[in-house]
Amino acid sequence: IFAWFANTFQHQGIDVYINNAGLALPAPLLTSKTSGWRTMMDVHVIGLSVCTRETYQSMKERKVDDGHIININGMCGHRVLHNADVHFYNATKYAVTALTEGLRQELREAKTHIRATVRSVSLVETELTYRLLSQNPKKAACLQAAEIANAVVYVLSAPPHVQKSRVTPIEY
Repeated sequence: IFAWFANTFQHQGIDVYINNAGLALPAPLLTSKTSGWRTMMDVHVIGLSVCTRETYQSMKERKVDDGHIININGMCGHRVLHNADVHFYNATKYAVTALTEGLRQELREAKTHIRATVRSVSLVETELTYRLLSQNPKKAACLQAAEIANAVVYVLSAPPHVQKSRVTPIEY
């Protein structure tokens, strides 16, 4: 995707990258198939890391020093839920939290002004939420996409000297 983008839009690149990929499979630690775990790792950890690296390389090549990488995470990246179906999902979201903080540290060490932010949200009204909570649809009351978009706009409008890895979580 990044190569296509660079070839199609020559001399242009990504200045702001928002990672909002998410996938939750019911995957208890004691009974799940490895394939489900790999799928969630590929989306939440490997996919995020590859896209982050390629975004940074695009910024670096074009001498963009005021870019922003925003990872939309879940509250599952900060606490473990009492639900066996989401324990592995929790682990991948904790990884997003750790990767974003590691990225923020690496960007500072590189003496760049590119910012890294993780925005951790509660349940958002998506197909993923309804599928995950199909046994208890009343628990699926959640945030709207517009509220997440407003949170991203807030992060992007913060003054350049603001370097936060963890922004106050949005909960419903």
